[in-house]
Amino acid sequence: MLLVRMNFLQLLCRKPERLEMVFQLRHCRKQFPYMCLGTSASLYSKKKKVNGYEQVDQEKYKSLVFSVTSYKASAQTPETILEEDGLLYGQPLKHTPPDEAETKTPKNWIPLINPNKRTPLLDSDSNLPVKIALQKTKIPSVTRILQQTIPPQQAFYLERWKQKMIQELGKDGFAEYTKNLFLQGELFHAALESMFLPEESATKEQGEDAAISGYLSSVQHVLKDISEVRVLESAVQHETLQYLGLVDCVAKYRGQLCVIDWKTSEKLKPSLKNTFDNPLQVAAYIGAINHDANYDFQVSCGLIVVAYKNGCPAHPHFMDADLCSQYWNKWLLRLEEYMDRN
Repeated sequence: MLLVRMNFLQLLCRKPERLEMVFQLRHCRKQFPYMCLGTSASLYSKKKKVNGYEQVDQEKYKSLVFSVTSYKASAQTPETILEEDGLLYGQPLKHTPPDEAETKTPKNWIPLINPNKRTPLLDSDSNLPVKIALQKTKIPSVTRILQQTIPPQQAFYLERWKQKMIQELGKDGFAEYTKNLFLQGELFHAALESMFLPEESATKEQGEDAAISGYLSSVQHVLKDISEVRVLESAVQHETLQYLGLVDCVAKYRGQLCVIDWKTSEKLKPSLKNTFDNPLQVAAYIGAINHDANYDFQVSCGLIVVAYKNGCPAHPHFMDADLCSQYWNKWLLRLEEYMDRN
């Protein structure tokens, strides 16, 4: 038996093809496929994977790849990151801090309505509105107080607008522009005053000025709702807080007695917030009238009418008693700020 095994090994080493023949004949009727194991890749290999990057137009993106791989630091900036976030996730919701004027309380709080003022039971029989000339005095005006206590953000936008106009018109051109705006405002107020005064008291008009014709057309629908004019271009002074101002008009608007402030604008101002500090100005005038002995009545509402040069219908912004009280508190804070500075 040992001799047979040794002969088999010798046969395997010398002539392997005979082993194949013996195996096929003696052990199986069907021939097994004969495979020769080897290290050549051509004999046993899989299909080569396709690299997707090889199909990209490498010449087209060569500069982009070079800029990315050659840049040592990140090419992104805070601005580009915010821009990408905005495109992916939408603009962030910015938290607006509460207005200090709504949270702070004036140190020297005085009510808007004067509790000690007695008003007559019957209205005065005089058809002439009250008209008191504004005297020069050291008492600060409402306009001056608001200008010197303007919030920083509002001052920034105002200065940016001014510099933009100077860049377009030049310094002399901008000065002429503001001068014409002021003149148009005066003519507009004078024209309204002539409309509200009785015919025998009104000054004779020299003809409608073309510069204000658009403003007058703009307010026609508002004038229909105004009646019982009591004050026209009249000075008012708060006897306790010691400030003064010049009120455009006090009349009834849709049945409510209001301090009316006429404003001219070349830009649409459809909401009250577009009028900036005008609501504070109206609230200051209301408080002054209610604490001025020259006026035998009190007011609790306000109206800001924004007229447009192109004749577009004016925007009337009505301020009810609650809204006037809110702006009255804000006005008191601005007044305190002015007094602290001066």
